[in-house]
Amino acid sequence: MKPCTAFEGSRCIASGNLETVVRDVKAVIDQFPQSSLLIFDDLTAEIVEVDFRGTAEDVVKRLEKAEIESGAGAPPEIPTPNRRPGPGRPKLGVVSREITLLPRHWDWLNSQPGGASVTLRKLVEKARLANGGQEMVRRAQEASYRFMAAMAGDRPGFEEATRALFAGNPDGFKNLIDSWPADIRDHARKLSQGAFPDRKHADQSATAPP
Repeated sequence: MKPCTAFEGSRCIASGNLETVVRDVKAVIDQFPQSSLLIFDDLTAEIVEVDFRGTAEDVVKRLEKAEIESGAGAPPEIPTPNRRPGPGRPKLGVVSREITLLPRHWDWLNSQPGGASVTLRKLVEKARLANGGQEMVRRAQEASYRFMAAMAGDRPGFEEATRALFAGNPDGFKNLIDSWPADIRDHARKLSQGAFPDRKHADQSATAPP
């Protein structure tokens, strides 16, 4: 199950896979029914909705059933060809789709080594690698903001910290959330690590042996 973190008010009470966190949260709810509790997905910081009725085992069984029904964690299906493949490389996992290009685009693709399909795959992979860093930053920013808005939207420096987060200002962000409750501050910093890749690389260079 996915990694999560649970908070009771401003205090972190559990962290780990969802089943472990849910069991810990269930124990708190059973003892203190009026507790204000939130569970966050560690990757997206989205709030995880859990039905806590019944025993801890009842809760876990519902989670497992929901996970199976959603197909989470299931391996991707490999298309089975309707006929026996001819000689050449197997096409396992290759999905045939239609794309529309201008004639000059097709002429250029067909003139490349390996033909149009091979060239298109290379171009797609190159674009994925080029945009991977930007996508990581965007996801980290969104996750950090989502958590901050839920847990610290009324805290001093929230708006300024948000601006620093999206401006790529790690020092400003760190200083602005420093006065927040320790567990909220630390989790916000953890979520924001991917939002400041330059600082991460700089820290690694500073600690690397000469």
